[in-house]
Amino acid sequence: MPLMILAHPNIQQSAANRTIVEELKKSNIELEIRDIYNLNPNYNIDVIAEQEALLRHDFIILQYPMYWFNMPAILKVWFDQVFTYQFAYGSKGYKLKNKKLLPSLTVGQPERNFKLDEYSTRMDSLLDPIRKSVEYSKMNYIEPVILYEIATVYDVENVTGNTNSEIIEKAKIHSKTLQAAIQRYDKN
Repeated sequence: MPLMILAHPNIQQSAANRTIVEELKKSNIELEIRDIYNLNPNYNIDVIAEQEALLRHDFIILQYPMYWFNMPAILKVWFDQVFTYQFAYGSKGYKLKNKKLLPSLTVGQPERNFKLDEYSTRMDSLLDPIRKSVEYSKMNYIEPVILYEIATVYDVENVTGNTNSEIIEKAKIHSKTLQAAIQRYDKN
């Protein structure tokens, strides 16, 4: 059974992230979801509980919105406090070794704003801290599932506005992509 670390500051107001989670709950996939904003108010991470959750699962999904080209602050705090010496790395660490981690994120801007050329994207460098953290912990990094262009704001140069229903439809498709990834990579 996979574990989802949900890092959205207000999931009830998020059409995209809320729909992704709701669709996964409706699927036949058994999934533990840890809403770290609700579980750890005021950024007081329960390190032991979070580490125990990671140990229970071999496939971990990080579900979050991209904020200012980065992860939300609580997810960074979560990494800093949970991926500790002698747990995630160190001579007695590597307790996460061989587990799989898949970033699943939502981005307001269209994908074209992240393209460098036909073959490369800025998203690779933006997600590099997660990839390096995963690799340093001897986990397996799974290529991310990214839902672009979910903003409702219309800005001619950067973002094409979407209606709430369009965002929900895109999120349902994203959830199906996640379900396929879970079925492919979660072999337990």
